[in-house]
Amino acid sequence: MTDVVDADELLRRIRRGRDLAAEQERAWRERAGRLTATDPEGARDASVRALAYEAVLRVLEEIVTPGRAASGRDGVKQVT
Repeated sequence: MTDVVDADELLRRIRRGRDLAAEQERAWRERAGRLTATDPEGARDASVRALAYEAVLRVLEEIVTPGRAASGRDGVKQVT
């Protein structure tokens, strides 16, 4: 990890990570929905994984667009 990157490249990488986290969150939520009736334990595991990706997504959103995610999502108040 000796690469030096400029701010634009860092922002591109963060955005790619954010997009991947959003994609994974959707995929795990869909999987949880499909497994609910047939495999409750698997559905629970998928839900936990979706929540983990949601947390990552929230952090990356806050980096890319400070304040926007916290002001309108799930009643979470922005800490000042």
